[in-house]
Amino acid sequence: MTEAVRAARPPAVTVIGEALVDLVQLDTPGDYRARPGGSPFNVAIGLARLGHRTALMARLADNTFGRLLREHAAAEGVDLAYAPAAVEPTTLAVVSTDAEGRASYDFYLDSTADWQWTEAETALVPRDTSVLHFGSVASWTSPADRHIHAVAQRLRAEGATVISYDPNVRPVLLGAPERGREAVERSVGTAHLVKASREDVEWLYPDTSIEKIAAHWLELGALLVVITDGPDGAHVFHAAAGSLSRPGRRVAVVDTVGAGDAFTAGLLGSLTRHGLHSPQTLAAADPGVLRIAVDDAILVSALTCERLGADPPTALPRPSLPAQAPLEVTDLAFADGDRLTGTGGSAPQPMQPARG
Repeated sequence: MTEAVRAARPPAVTVIGEALVDLVQLDTPGDYRARPGGSPFNVAIGLARLGHRTALMARLADNTFGRLLREHAAAEGVDLAYAPAAVEPTTLAVVSTDAEGRASYDFYLDSTADWQWTEAETALVPRDTSVLHFGSVASWTSPADRHIHAVAQRLRAEGATVISYDPNVRPVLLGAPERGREAVERSVGTAHLVKASREDVEWLYPDTSIEKIAAHWLELGALLVVITDGPDGAHVFHAAAGSLSRPGRRVAVVDTVGAGDAFTAGLLGSLTRHGLHSPQTLAAADPGVLRIAVDDAILVSALTCERLGADPPTALPRPSLPAQAPLEVTDLAFADGDRLTGTGGSAPQPMQPARG
């Protein structure tokens, strides 16, 4: 492919990490539904539904669950040319929700496909990748972690690709905050963009304000840190532009499965639409653009909370609007026509200098 042809194509986002099956608890005790899942897999689906050219690098097993994952991703238009065929079985996560729809997970991951990456497999990142997103369990589970970290580190050193990272902390798997901090900070130092939840950072850094955590991550090398705050929206910290907070949306929550991944897809998608898909443009991001991008991500995440399991919305065509126009509820849809029921939120907060 020539440079001219590559430049004419839409920016490509590559997502690398686990693709597993969520067994989602239904209303009757003991009843579960098998749903495609895994944080990186969900992000890839979310990006594709928002209309972005997306490749998924996940090790997909040749079994019933592996075929479910492959067929679902292919049906969404995700490029699977770089997803290795695995001989190991598919990872399973049993998902339970409490009365408020908050999800908890039990994992079955011993000797499964998602962690057996090789250097040869991770070397196959598409050449025209503008944004590489990684994170979650594969970013700290051996031997996957060292191979995924190596490719992210290589692309960061080359300077042409935005590296995005979401730790998606699972305390039951990490064991102790000390181990979690070591693993997460290694990846933060490789990333330009870091998205995490308040739950993530409070477990990693007890009794530490999110402002201090974000400042620490910026010092480690991130350009942009976004910390989601459930119904209260999200907080944004940029190395040059300072900080801002954006309000959440009041919604009728079914469950929170995949909500953080939908946020990541909405954020990466909006930044890409605004041309912030190189380290240079992200470093020079305008506060107004960051505000729009985070609002877009909050909307996409809120819609997902009104669905059972990880089921992000699809973007509708907007031929009369510029690509950079903020997303509205009417720009997003589901196959069954469901819409967001609540659009409320607290008042926006102004841009403030980043605090250490």
